[in-house]
Amino acid sequence: MSARTPRLWSRAVRLITANVNGIRAAARRGGLAWLQSQDADVLTLQEVRASDEQLRAVLAESGFGDWHVAHSPSTAAKGHAGVAVLSRRPFADIRTLEDEAFAVQGRWIEVDLAGSSGTVTVASTYVHTGEALTPRQDEKYAFLDLVEKRLQTWGSMNALAVVTGDLNIAHTEHDLKNWKGNLGKAGFLDDERALLTRWCETHVVDVHRALYGPGPGPYTWWSWRGKAFDNDAGWRIDYQLATPALAGRAVSARVGRADSYALRWSDHAPVVVDYDIELP
Repeated sequence: MSARTPRLWSRAVRLITANVNGIRAAARRGGLAWLQSQDADVLTLQEVRASDEQLRAVLAESGFGDWHVAHSPSTAAKGHAGVAVLSRRPFADIRTLEDEAFAVQGRWIEVDLAGSSGTVTVASTYVHTGEALTPRQDEKYAFLDLVEKRLQTWGSMNALAVVTGDLNIAHTEHDLKNWKGNLGKAGFLDDERALLTRWCETHVVDVHRALYGPGPGPYTWWSWRGKAFDNDAGWRIDYQLATPALAGRAVSARVGRADSYALRWSDHAPVVVDYDIELP
């Protein structure tokens, strides 16, 4: 992975989101060592694929043993999904979705952190891939509807909040290399893209795009197969979507793409954002 980026603001809070594609496999491949090297304050993880006990054991062996952990594993399908938030500082509150059907699937966890300018809410989410014209796609939309309700609540509170993670949606043609070949496929459906457009017009700001413009890329996911990574034939499906109040404090963003195929520890790359906020 790319080397550590120094902070532009000494007091900035560094938030890294990463789909680890299995926390134990990521640790074996050097992923947690890379995350440890990045001087993060808060980490959000997706596809943890571990029980709470297994997660804490891996973290203890990887230099994160003294961090605070909020974890929502999938109890509906063990070894699948699972999301977590890790923080150097204690949580003021931890919440999952109120919908029972999704609460057991390990797809959403959010925490409150006490900041000098008010409470900062950080959510980690994993949206499954879906499949066009099937019940799996209907389930994906149902989950995204719940997420949007949460975003609406944040907006009504003028909250300092951010949803991070793997949405499994490429928003625009600039967000995947082969967009023409993926028209009509899950992850690039018109309705999915329209949903993200609505979110970004009414609820949240795509932090990376706000800082650096429309792209193309940088991509955050590449297939393990073939030459997708070497040819940078990827998708941008991992995001930090912040409320306007928090997005205005973002000072830098980058994607931690591995320097070579051999150095990859997940099929996703982390998204790193520094925010000009203080967490005492």
